[in-house]
Amino acid sequence: MVNSSPAHLRSLEHMMTAHGSQGSPAHDPERRIVSVSQFVPATPQQVFEVLANPQMHSVIDGSGSVRGQLHAPARLSLGAKFGMSMRLGLPFRITNTVVEFEEARQIGWRHFGGHVWRYVLSLIEGGTMV
Repeated sequence: MVNSSPAHLRSLEHMMTAHGSQGSPAHDPERRIVSVSQFVPATPQQVFEVLANPQMHSVIDGSGSVRGQLHAPARLSLGAKFGMSMRLGLPFRITNTVVEFEEARQIGWRHFGGHVWRYVLSLIEGGTMV
């Protein structure tokens, strides 16, 4: 059983944002890919629980653009749709669909523009590489 209490999730959120990413983002303009890796001192399942909870997305978003959830299941699953309130200059709303879902290993969602936000989790000594 994974602890998903609000206090535990806030603790995981702190761990996920307190540790710097490993180097600069990798950018491949031809394939339109931006990639960053980050170590989190928590198990892959604990990290996955935060990512699969849309209520946590605005908390762990490093850009400040995710403002909160509009409509979403309590926990994401393959094919789930969830809406988020966003702000990049001007406020807007966006609906995402979960297109990748492998428990404690990978989760990804896509919006209408086709961009995929993907998180791949790898167990390493002392925690998880995201």
